[in-house]
Amino acid sequence: MMRAMVLAALVFACCGASAQVAADQSFNAKARALDGDTVAVDFRLLGVDAFERRQQCERRGDCWQCGKAAQDFVANLLRSKTAEIRLTSSSTYGRPVATVTVEGSDLGERLIRAGLAVPEAQYLRSPRRAARYAAAFSQAKDARAGALAGHWIEPSNWRRGERLQCERRSD
Repeated sequence: MMRAMVLAALVFACCGASAQVAADQSFNAKARALDGDTVAVDFRLLGVDAFERRQQCERRGDCWQCGKAAQDFVANLLRSKTAEIRLTSSSTYGRPVATVTVEGSDLGERLIRAGLAVPEAQYLRSPRRAARYAAAFSQAKDARAGALAGHWIEPSNWRRGERLQCERRSD
């Protein structure tokens, strides 16, 4: 899954610190300092596997940076907006897993519909969310959106070292 750089500090900074957090809510996560008084935590999006930041996809015989496009898409959706982050009880790769809603819209679903992520229904407990993600993926395929306009490798396979021919030529 893409690291989905949904940083707690970024969200709070972009939202003018207007996010509401329950006083007694806590979780364990790896964090890093952005500066002396700002701590960032990465969240992974529930049920979504987006293209990795350095991953490339192929369209019309050329590689393009589909992973960077996914990262930019998320950054643009978060910019200057309030994000609601709902933590789940699970974690992967040492990071908390969450659903993120921006202006009433599910961030994972938007990534999938843009052709910049694939659904991972096996992690979704909600049949409604799984159905929405499947429908978004079907719509993205029909529209040939994002990476679905050409050839691409499942992000999980890319993380294991599988590469497109055009990526091997550019190494």
